[in-house]
Amino acid sequence: MALLPFDDRDGWLWLDGALVPWRDARLHVLSHGLHYASAVFEGERAYAGNIFRLRDHTERLINSGRILSFEIPWSPEQIDEASNAVLAANRLTDGYVRPIAWRGSEQLAVSATGTSIHLAIGAWPWPSYFGAERMQGIRVGEAEWRRPPPETAPIKAKASGLYVIASLAKVKAEQEGYSDALMLDWRGKVAETTGANIFFVMDGALHTPTPDCFLDGITRRTVMKLAARHHIQVIERQIDPSELTRATEVFLAGTAAEVTAVREIGPHRFTPGAITETLMKDYDRLVLQSPAEVARFLA
Repeated sequence: MALLPFDDRDGWLWLDGALVPWRDARLHVLSHGLHYASAVFEGERAYAGNIFRLRDHTERLINSGRILSFEIPWSPEQIDEASNAVLAANRLTDGYVRPIAWRGSEQLAVSATGTSIHLAIGAWPWPSYFGAERMQGIRVGEAEWRRPPPETAPIKAKASGLYVIASLAKVKAEQEGYSDALMLDWRGKVAETTGANIFFVMDGALHTPTPDCFLDGITRRTVMKLAARHHIQVIERQIDPSELTRATEVFLAGTAAEVTAVREIGPHRFTPGAITETLMKDYDRLVLQSPAEVARFLA
């Protein structure tokens, strides 16, 4: 079955303060955000009617805008309310939620002075990103693009412009028959995949790259908390690609990927095992809890 195009669907989106019919949610072609990537966004998932860690995503969205030198003109409470309203308007209890804020079309130049700030929120059904392969394990290629050093990009913002190299790497990986690609950082150390953080099981402990040039993901931190509950040691450090031979299990963690096992990275092979399965099942249970229960777990 062909996928519905995103500009021609039934439903509702929230745009600059109000719900509007899906097909009427437009921006001008000369918007600064389109030409100069002055935009920030979030990826969120709703489970059983609740958006998992909604306030954390909202606060990161607002902070991402501040890193890009703009203030989103809605409060966290208003953004949370709008996100839930979009979910309800589209009659969704499970799905993906995408808020995005960008600079408008008052000025088109490298300078963004005087541009207005817009906010839109969409929601749509989206099953598991990697489907049945989540425990079986996905195949991951090796990206030629690298994550830049922190002094060259706003790496603590979930900024649209930072995803161009991830998109290039993802397209090439899919063309080569992989589901995703492993990205190194500017030093040649392991960073992440194109849209998720990565964990390696080595000698019974979880090793994960220090997030000094990529996002310290919300799902990443959730998984680390789950691991602590099982007394699984988590070690954040620089990881050299040569160390992949030491790993017995590998998995990804991200809002879209959730917890997904990896069975192959380039020439390296792994067997999804007990630690991956335990954390995957724990995560799947946690996201179905009420926001109050999730907050108690995270406290």
